[in-house]
Amino acid sequence: MSLSLSILLTIALAPLAGAILAGLFGKLIGRAGAHSATILGVAIACGLSFYVLYQLVWGGADNFNQDVYTWFEIGRFHASVGFMIDRLTAMMMVVVTFVSLLVHLYTIGYMAEDPGYQRFFSYISLFTFSMLMLVMSNNFMQLFFGWEAVGLVSYLLIGFWYKRPTAIFANLKAFLVNRVGDFGFLLGISAILYFLGTLDYQTAFDHAPELVGKTLQITQNHAWDAATVIGILLFIGAMGKSAQVPLHVWLPDSMEGPTPISALIHAATMVTAGIFMVARMSPIFELSDAALSFILVIGSTTAFFTGLIGIVQNDIKRVIAYSTLSQLGYMTVALGVSAYSGAVFHLMTHAFFKALLFLGAGSVIMGMHHEQDMRYMGGLRKYMPVTWITMWIGSLALAGTPFFSGFYSKDAIIEAVGESHRWGASYAYFCVLGGVFVTSLYSFRLLYMTFHGKERFTVEHKAHGHHGHDAHADHHDDAHHDDDHGHGTPGVLEHAPHESPWVVTVPLVLLAIPSIFVGLFTVKPMLFDGWFGKAIQVKEENNVLGELAHEFHGALAAGLHGFAQPPFWIALAGFVVATYVYLFNPSVADKAKNALKPVYNLLNNKYWIDELYFAVFAKGGVKLGEGLSKVGDQALIDGAIVNGSAGLVQRIASGTRRLQSGFLFHYAFAMILGLILLLGGYWLIGQ
Repeated sequence: MSLSLSILLTIALAPLAGAILAGLFGKLIGRAGAHSATILGVAIACGLSFYVLYQLVWGGADNFNQDVYTWFEIGRFHASVGFMIDRLTAMMMVVVTFVSLLVHLYTIGYMAEDPGYQRFFSYISLFTFSMLMLVMSNNFMQLFFGWEAVGLVSYLLIGFWYKRPTAIFANLKAFLVNRVGDFGFLLGISAILYFLGTLDYQTAFDHAPELVGKTLQITQNHAWDAATVIGILLFIGAMGKSAQVPLHVWLPDSMEGPTPISALIHAATMVTAGIFMVARMSPIFELSDAALSFILVIGSTTAFFTGLIGIVQNDIKRVIAYSTLSQLGYMTVALGVSAYSGAVFHLMTHAFFKALLFLGAGSVIMGMHHEQDMRYMGGLRKYMPVTWITMWIGSLALAGTPFFSGFYSKDAIIEAVGESHRWGASYAYFCVLGGVFVTSLYSFRLLYMTFHGKERFTVEHKAHGHHGHDAHADHHDDAHHDDDHGHGTPGVLEHAPHESPWVVTVPLVLLAIPSIFVGLFTVKPMLFDGWFGKAIQVKEENNVLGELAHEFHGALAAGLHGFAQPPFWIALAGFVVATYVYLFNPSVADKAKNALKPVYNLLNNKYWIDELYFAVFAKGGVKLGEGLSKVGDQALIDGAIVNGSAGLVQRIASGTRRLQSGFLFHYAFAMILGLILLLGGYWLIGQ
């Protein structure tokens, strides 16, 4: 039995149809029409994605790999629009459409007062279409189209409130940093076309072993292994999209966009595109240990060092943003030790609990009348019980608490790194274990500062009642919390905090359920039973998950065994420290901050990487431009070529004008002089 092409086309195109209706006809169909059209489109895609997954896993359907439309054909090269649907793709389709559907529902409540309501729904639906095109593609050309499309729509979403300078700065930053990664990605695709002569996945994977022994002359005295070059170039693309060090700087700033897109872009879709791509390209990456070691070191550095920054953040969304960076690092580490299934498994579990945390943070922001600084929160659990409970569930999953979904995926990665003998594995093992403590510390710090302890805000009732604050038009500048909150005195609210409406809390509950249970039911098939089939290929000597399978005795036994493992005790230490400091003795935090001032400054300034980039690339680019303008434009083009040629003609004309004096004796003298010169010339020739 084979999958129906019409169903696959409907999955891809339904969100696009919703985006077109909301975007081009938003004024005609109104707010209700815009959200109805886009939600219907994504709901159809989600329902059919679940159907496709069911057919592949239980219905006996074969994998689907077929071209739909030929894009171009030049000689022996051709590019098509087509679909490759196996279990890896189907799982990604379900995660993308399910999280997107809940984000669409949530947006009805969150963006209710925003003047750009229809435009926002159009963008998020278009984003879903772009991501589906990326994961469903069967060739590199379509992959690159989806890759660039999610980058473009993320630019539009991050800068959604385009009247805020910080939002425009953030979306430009995201766009430019991603272009750096995408340049590497494009070179990688070009190298595949050069060596393997095809843009089709299956053909490239079948011929990938031909890369062994082939070299590329990049530097003068050294021939580079072709598979290593291709692997590193493709991964540079993943570094941009999946925000790996040093191309991570765009993701925290992208919190300038509305909260629903934080959940959509930074939990289930755009940032996971790089992880999915490397897993999909496993037949190519398996050919180069050097490329995998490079991935391992980059991922482990991201997992630990970006997580540390989250400890000192006070903006509730930025804490979660840095946790996203850290968890993407864990996924990348798994790719680096050839545990591709572990990376994709963590991608899935993380999508649910991270979307839950972002949407929970948005619920808190709504309840606090658009306050985002945790220093002005506290004691919110009695005002917002649903948000409080679901945020606890998300944080326990994030911290890797046994039996929660995050435990199964995160612990598998840590054990896989411990099992690996690849170069860089020892450093990576230190980073992923250190990351467990850091994750636990900032997760529970966020919960305590937000929901527990004393209230650090005051409610100032005003006689004229609620003035209908425009939810986002003058939304405050996240980057300057200490001095500007955009809505009056920090920590002073016009009304008491309140629980969010049902369109916000229902998605939280629906995401909390898989955040608890999805790992329990899927860990064995996904990690140890070869559930992905031939979609993921690993060499026998690199199969660390195969080694771990011998010690796996079921999900329940693994959960119980987790209580005796180092990650649990390290996470518990983080929980104890956070509980003591932020629940019982908050003054310790200030004392630690003063005692460790250099460390605090290092983390608070994000290792000064932004400043370095700004000084070298932004200011350096301006200086280079000014230099080229002065030397090239003004001196060479304007001065030498344009003005210089005009000046030369003018000087020649001035010289020749003197010969035309109008006096007869001048002309007679010139004729006699000319005659003497001619006679002298003839005489010289005659000699």
